[in-house]
Amino acid sequence: MIEPYPIPANEARSELIVSASRFIASAGPAFSVEQARAFIERIRNEFADATHHVTAFLIGFGPSTIAHCSDAGEPAGTAGKPVLSVLRGSGLGDIVMVVTRYFGGTKLGSGGLVRAYSDSARAVLAVMPRAVKRATYTAMLVAPYTFFERIRLLIAQHHGVILNEVFAADVTLTFRFPVDEFESFQKKLAELSAGALSAEIIETNLATILPLDPPFFI
Repeated sequence: MIEPYPIPANEARSELIVSASRFIASAGPAFSVEQARAFIERIRNEFADATHHVTAFLIGFGPSTIAHCSDAGEPAGTAGKPVLSVLRGSGLGDIVMVVTRYFGGTKLGSGGLVRAYSDSARAVLAVMPRAVKRATYTAMLVAPYTFFERIRLLIAQHHGVILNEVFAADVTLTFRFPVDEFESFQKKLAELSAGALSAEIIETNLATILPLDPPFFI
């Protein structure tokens, strides 16, 4: 089972000006090296006239992470490594970042470059929405209308999301929630219905992307 971990919910961008040089940081989710490289190539094409495209990515999370960085022509160790260090410190997995630089005519020196690239990476992370990758069940439940509102509340209490509702003689609910919530949900559902109701798992997804707004707990 994949342990849940935070990832970018979607792409984000920020911009800093440092001593007339323009630093544009672009970042987003990437679930393979191929996706990360495609993102990098897209940003390079978008800013084709830029001086440098410093890159870094983390694919996966924890001990199985694939990490990469490139100084892209900047002095060794002044660009790619600082960006990668910020990514490692962010707690995020499955993320790719490109910091594009338009040289402004003033040399920043090694220390200045490290600060500029680190600050650029932190700036885009500050505006990036988060999601979480975790294992989920999709379940179905048929229940009398007398239980409907209480079941909706119970699903929400277990950080679930209702995907579909069908109203006929009874109400049929399809919903998704974290795997580790299922046993507790079933127990509470049995208590609520005096043992009459039980949800059926219809799908297991080991890597569902769940937004952190509303919050899903890791």
